Amino acid sequence: MRHLFRYLLLIIMMLSVAGCSTVSGWFDSDDDDPMAPVALTDITETVNIKTLWSVGVGDGQGDGFYRLQPAISGDVIYAASADGEVVAVDRKRGKILWEVDLDMSLSGGVGVYKDVLLLGSSEGVVLKLDASTGEQLWTTVLSGEILSPPQANGKVVVAQTYNGKLQGLDFTSGQLLWAYSSKVPLLTLRGTSVPILANNRVYAGFANGRVLAFDAQTGSIAWEVRVAIPTGRSEIERIVDVDGTMELSGDELYAASYQGSIVAVSIESGRKIWQQKASSFSGVSVGFGNVYAADEDGTLNAFMRNGDGVRWSQGALGYRQLSRPMPIGSYVAVGDFEGYVHILSQVDGDLVGRVRVDSDGVRADMLSEDGILYVFANDGELVAYEITAKK
Repeated sequence: MRHLFRYLLLIIMMLSVAGCSTVSGWFDSDDDDPMAPVALTDITETVNIKTLWSVGVGDGQGDGFYRLQPAISGDVIYAASADGEVVAVDRKRGKILWEVDLDMSLSGGVGVYKDVLLLGSSEGVVLKLDASTGEQLWTTVLSGEILSPPQANGKVVVAQTYNGKLQGLDFTSGQLLWAYSSKVPLLTLRGTSVPILANNRVYAGFANGRVLAFDAQTGSIAWEVRVAIPTGRSEIERIVDVDGTMELSGDELYAASYQGSIVAVSIESGRKIWQQKASSFSGVSVGFGNVYAADEDGTLNAFMRNGDGVRWSQGALGYRQLSRPMPIGSYVAVGDFEGYVHILSQVDGDLVGRVRVDSDGVRADMLSEDGILYVFANDGELVAYEITAKK
């Protein structure tokens, strides 16, 4: 049955032929299925969740099982939809500052660096836009669908494509500077990790279960580390993609793979500091001395940053296809396939609040800034929530 669940997950992620509500229907038809999404039960809510504003952005994630995520720069939040709409919104007031229609299918974004935005299309086009107007500054065509936000540091733009390539482009002109090609397994999940660009290094995870560090200017490899080793007889059992968002905190990089591990890595040497068994496709985040990861079975785990194991686990959201956990204040938030956002205590993992954004689900990474949680739902609704403790 576990293999069946993974097979269905692959159908969704690789072929994008079914929405999450359909999956729920498949599982719910069998009351004895241990992999069925857990039904939500009443909780004692100890937080107030106040909607500050809401803005619609095109068709949201569209039909390609994309994870187009918003980005914040100063007082502005930027979001893009699969049908090519890009908006800039005053994140405090919810006022649209500008919006453009790029007339192309977007699949990766939004990346932001100072006064520019970076996007990727399903046809492999990298776009650089003026963040103040939405005007196109340049476009470069790469060989492969771009499923994560391109990143920049003012000298280089890096973009990762679904065919296993990581490429560096000149920030000013968009010309190709260097390219790296990884060996792509026969079967992979639909997605790529978000490259991290810091201190003239690029950190990227690949479908072969590895994370590599590159020199941002030349593309030369600084180090390579295995997050997971493929095991099992079938190609499905051997999938070990590092697809979810990684987290760089201080001099440590945290990454998780599907059917593998969560690791803490020294960014100087590439040495593993610690490793724990995990299976995640949404990525990791850091807060309260914990490293958070949502397992494929819906368990949300808080791993201790010092490597001493799990501080707490919350299993009440089993098989609800959780998004990347996002710390906000004393809490951590996760979205699910039915569009609910669940608020948990960072201290002990207790469920303390819940709000429904839409009925289509929440896949994209949520954002947290100045105590406000920003959620970009699958249907294109961009919502700002204020979360405070009840008095």
